[in-house]
Amino acid sequence: MELRTLTGRELDAVLDDLARLRIKVFADFPYLYDGDFAYERRYLEPYRANDGAIVVGAFEGDRLVGAATGMPLMGHSDDFAAAFADSEIDLGDVFYCAESVLLPEFRGRGIGHAFFEAREAHARELGFGKVAFCAVVRGEHPMEPKGYRPLDPFWRGRGYVPLEGVIAQFRWRDLGEDAESSKALQFWLREL
Repeated sequence: MELRTLTGRELDAVLDDLARLRIKVFADFPYLYDGDFAYERRYLEPYRANDGAIVVGAFEGDRLVGAATGMPLMGHSDDFAAAFADSEIDLGDVFYCAESVLLPEFRGRGIGHAFFEAREAHARELGFGKVAFCAVVRGEHPMEPKGYRPLDPFWRGRGYVPLEGVIAQFRWRDLGEDAESSKALQFWLREL
């Protein structure tokens, strides 16, 4: 397994594979995302144009088996900025750690920590004082697998804390649904 940090034009080589990987991994709980390749390509397009964007890829040979993405929060969705409207946080000082996706057979090897460390180092190099990410809020759900363990202890162990009241709303189609529905995403933040 090799981790590669990709920025700038290097991102072009992995975005299609990343789109497919997101669809596969996000089909599982808690996302339950019924993915669409065209949507994924539109979602990932801003990474091409943002000089601060990063993809940390986990490769087995040439195969992308995991990835973590990030970019300055100001370059991401307006929906995220709206979530911070009532906070005193300067969005220009926040680097957004977007998704971390990893195929199940590669989990438990410390790759999640490596993903966060690489993105946090990138944020520091760019001069950011804070890093944030958001997590899907599901609560009780009939599709929650038996033995499911939330990642909250992992995130807290890395120094992240949930930001009370900083909730983004996004829409996507869950597995088995005919139409998109609204989802709440809780922001977590860490000072660098």
